[in-house]
Parts: sequence; structure tokens; C-alpha cells
Amino acid sequence: MYGDEATIRRILTETGDTWAVVGLSSNPGRAAYRVAEVLQRFGKRIVPVHPKAETVHGQKGYASLADIPFEVDVVDVFVRSDLAGKVADEAVAIGAKAVWFQLGVIDDAAYERTRAAGRDMVMDHCPAIEYRALS
Repeated sequence: MYGDEATIRRILTETGDTWAVVGLSSNPGRAAYRVAEVLQRFGKRIVPVHPKAETVHGQKGYASLADIPFEVDVVDVFVRSDLAGKVADEAVAIGAKAVWFQLGVIDDAAYERTRAAGRDMVMDHCPAIEYRALS
């Protein structure tokens, strides 16, 4: 329900190559770190978004989505479900074309708002896993 195959494929292959990864820090033990690495291998430009605004995988970090001074195609969300809806709203506000909530991140109201705003959205899926399924 949270990500039909056509939407997943469209986001991964057609939506664009600039992915803001919210919750990405320089901690290699975190899932966001490893997923961002996979996204880079598939040709995506990752943009770390974390309150510390750290540089990760050679990419300058930003404290918030609003701080990013260029267009973002997809916002990949690695925060708790109770915080994710606000991030989805911020993604729509900055003009992102799609929002992706990682495994275990679910907010039905945010999903409905994002889709109603005309954006693609996937919840409770991992792009690293989905890329492997496409191959």
C-alpha cells in the first residue's frame, strides 16, 4: 500500500538524481550512512540533512531541508515516525518531487498530504533494497 512497484521504479529511475537524506550523519553504524553509500553507487547525489550539518561521503551537510540552496528531487527520511510528517511537509514546501520514508517509518496522514500535494511517496521501504530488486 505504501509503495506500489510503479511509484518505486519511477522514483528510483526517473524522478531525479539529487536525494536529501534526512537523518544522515557521519556514523557508519547507522542505516542512513549505508543507504546513502548505496544511493551514491547508483549515481545519486546525496545531500546530508542533520542538525550537526556534517559532511558525509564527501557531500556538504545542511541542518535542515530549507537550508539547501539548490533543488532536491527526493527526500529520503530516516527519522522516527512521529517526526516524519513534519519532514514530509518540509519536503513539499521546498519543491521536492518525491518523499521516501525508510523501513519502519510510517505516517498515514503525511502520506495522504504528500500525495494530495501531487508528490510521489513511498513509506516503509528502503531504496537500497528496492534498487537490488530492480537489477
